[in-house]
Amino acid sequence: MSTFWCERAELPGGIVDAVRITTEGGVITAVEPGVPPGGERRLPGVVLPGFADAHSHAFHRALRGRTHDGGGTFWTWRERMYAVAARLDPDSYLALARATYAELALGGVTTVGEFSYLHHAPGGRRYADPNAMSEALVQAAAEAGVRLTLLDACYLAGGLGPDGHASPDPVQQRFSDGSAEAWAERVAALPARPGLRIGAAVHSVRAVPRADLPVVAAAAGPLHVHLSEQPAENDACLAFYGRTPTELLADAGVLGPRTTAVHAVHLTAGDRELLAASGTAVCACPTTEADLADGTGPFRELLDAGCPLVLGTDQHVTADLLGEAQALEAGARLATGERGRFRPAELVAALTGHAALGWPDAGRLAAGCRADLVAVALDTPRTAGADPAQIALVAGAADVRTVVVDGRVVVDDGRHVLGDVGAQLREAVEPLWT
Repeated sequence: MSTFWCERAELPGGIVDAVRITTEGGVITAVEPGVPPGGERRLPGVVLPGFADAHSHAFHRALRGRTHDGGGTFWTWRERMYAVAARLDPDSYLALARATYAELALGGVTTVGEFSYLHHAPGGRRYADPNAMSEALVQAAAEAGVRLTLLDACYLAGGLGPDGHASPDPVQQRFSDGSAEAWAERVAALPARPGLRIGAAVHSVRAVPRADLPVVAAAAGPLHVHLSEQPAENDACLAFYGRTPTELLADAGVLGPRTTAVHAVHLTAGDRELLAASGTAVCACPTTEADLADGTGPFRELLDAGCPLVLGTDQHVTADLLGEAQALEAGARLATGERGRFRPAELVAALTGHAALGWPDAGRLAAGCRADLVAVALDTPRTAGADPAQIALVAGAADVRTVVVDGRVVVDDGRHVLGDVGAQLREAVEPLWT
C-alpha cells in the first residue's frame, strides 16, 4: 500500500485542497479530501489524473528538428518520414521507442496509444518473429514505465487515385502483410500481457481498400483510423468510391463507440453527423496538424455533437500533451475569433481519455481507478500565480514533477527512472541520420 498527500488535486468535481490518495495493487483504494499532511509522500502543486497519448508514431520522434527547413507539404514531408522508416530494425526501434515513451512519461503520459504500421523488414521480408517490431514497442513501453495500447495498423495499398488503389512502393512494402486476413492472423498471435492492450487500426482509406475494411473492423479491442487529414484523401476517395472517407467507413461498419477517428480535419457537415451519431471518438493532434499544414479541425463542433474528444502527439513535434491541449484551444480561437472555446475541465477530459485506448478504469482520481497521478508544479516561471483550475492552459511538460503509473513512481522530481532521457534520445536518433 502507498499513500500520497496532494496539496491540490483535480477530482471528478474539480480542484480540491489537501487530498490523501491511498493505492494498493496499482489501484486507488481511497480518496480523502481535507486531510492534513502526515507521513504520506507529498505531492506539491496540483495533481491531475494520468494523461493518455491517444495517437503516437514513436519512430516519427526521429524527425524532430530534421524536417522543418525545406517548406513543402504533408506529401513532401512524408518522403523524409519514409526514409527514416526504411532504416529501422527491431533493435534500433526498441531504443528509439523506449526513449520516446520515457519523454512522454516526463510530461505526464501514463498510457500510450501506438498507431503502428512498421511491421516487417525492408522490402516486406518477414523477421523470424513476424511481430518482432511490435515486440520492440511492447518492451519499450514496459521499460519506460507506461501502459501501451498497440494499435496494429492494416496497411495494404500504396495510395488511392481516380483509377483505384496502387501497389505499395518499396518502402511501404514493410508496412504490408499482403492481405487483411494475413494481417489479422499476425495480430492474433500477439500474446496478452499486463500493461498491454492490443487494438487495431485502419491506416487510412488510401491504404485499405473498401473490401478489406470489414476484416479490420471485426478485430477485437479499440479501433483507430486516420481520417481526412488532407483534402487530397477526400478528393481521391470521392473520385474512386463516390463517397467521402467518413461515408466509406460508415458503410463498411468501421465507425462506432470503440472507434477513434484521428485528425478528422476536413469534414463535411454530413461527415460530422455520421461520426456523432455512431459514437465515434475523435483524436486531435494539433501540433502535428500545424507542423504538417493539415489545417484546423472542427473539434469544438464535434465535441458539441457528442463525439468524445482525445489528444495525441502523433509525430512528436513536442511530445508535450499539455501543449497539445493548449494548441487545441489556440486553433479553435484562431478559427473563430473567440476565446475560451474549450473550458479547462474539457481540456483535462481530453488529456485523460484512456477509454479510447481500452483503459476505461484510468483517467480519474477516484476509488477503483488506476493509480495514475501527475503532479504539476505551481511555482515555475510558467505557472507561478496561475489559478490551479486553469493549469491545463499554461503548464507544459517541463512543469511536471512527479508521475505515478499504476502506483509506481516513474518520474521523481522531474527525472525519469531510466535516467538521462535526452542522452538516450540523441543516441537513438543520430545514427538514423548518419
